[in-house]
Amino acid sequence: MMNQTVTIQPLTAAEYERWDQYVDNHQDGSFFHLSGWIRVITQVFRHKSRYLMATRNSEIVGVLPLVEQKSFLFGHALISTPFCVYGGVLADNDDIRHQLEASAYELGCQLNVDYVELRDRYLRESKSPWQVHCHHSTFSCEIEDTPEQILTSIKRKQRAVVRHSLKNELSWDNHDDPDLCYDVYAESVRNLGTPVFNKKLFSTLKETFGDRCKTLIIRDKDNNPVSSVLSFYYKDGVLPYYGGGKFEARALKSYDYMYYQLMCLAQEKGKTHFDFGRSKNDSGSYNYKKNWGMQEEELHYKIALVKSESMPNLSPNNPKYKLFIDLWKRMPLSISRAIGPNLSKYLG
Repeated sequence: MMNQTVTIQPLTAAEYERWDQYVDNHQDGSFFHLSGWIRVITQVFRHKSRYLMATRNSEIVGVLPLVEQKSFLFGHALISTPFCVYGGVLADNDDIRHQLEASAYELGCQLNVDYVELRDRYLRESKSPWQVHCHHSTFSCEIEDTPEQILTSIKRKQRAVVRHSLKNELSWDNHDDPDLCYDVYAESVRNLGTPVFNKKLFSTLKETFGDRCKTLIIRDKDNNPVSSVLSFYYKDGVLPYYGGGKFEARALKSYDYMYYQLMCLAQEKGKTHFDFGRSKNDSGSYNYKKNWGMQEEELHYKIALVKSESMPNLSPNNPKYKLFIDLWKRMPLSISRAIGPNLSKYLG
């Protein structure tokens, strides 16, 4: 009788290609499950990869990307996956999924982490000690066939804003420019009071994922960059991921212009799905995305406590971070870019 035992083992570099083939072929496989994130997270953030792979008769039957994150200020965690909106187990069936989840918890106990977090997109049965927490939602829509149809598909009030933006003498540039995209993004997150990521992140994402990673720059009538977004193209969709704008972006409505143009560009590439990514429920970005009239979907992240006695709360809405955020907003851009990466590497 053929051996049906499932073996769970750490992922090795020799298996990256097979891992990615499994992700590509799995109906729930996301861009964030790809092995390329190992290179990005280890080279840019210096965290430890703890990816687990389940095999049966030498065939891959399940995968679980995991990263260990350890900080004196922000704690010690095992996460699937930091800096990503989706994660968790991909498996052939629920039994294999439960085995991988149990292995993740066992690994967390061995590493003596505070908690293990799996960023599952969908609600699935969970066994103890996992607790499901729904604090984020994602928004998405199908991309229509023409620019005018795309515009018409947008909710009425937001459609009027996009039409307004089309009259503001804005232009778009989709020639890949990770450095310029980062410069605009860095100014944007400083203005929000958030430590910026290392500039190396954008160039490493581009080097790692090639044509699956693209930038879009929006310029004003004087050709000055006012907003930008780095997006991921995977399977049938596009996901705008690191987007930002300068102070004048709001008045010019260049964000609205940018996301509309991104839909049009994605349609030209044959993409049919627009994934607006996650936002904290009831946050400013959540309300902005809701205005577009896209389908809202609650994310079902789950956490297993190991050393910690309470759930982690690294949200900028946490009152204990308010003073820090207010001070950061007033910090000179050059200083925020110099010290921000040392903090943001633990805020994934």
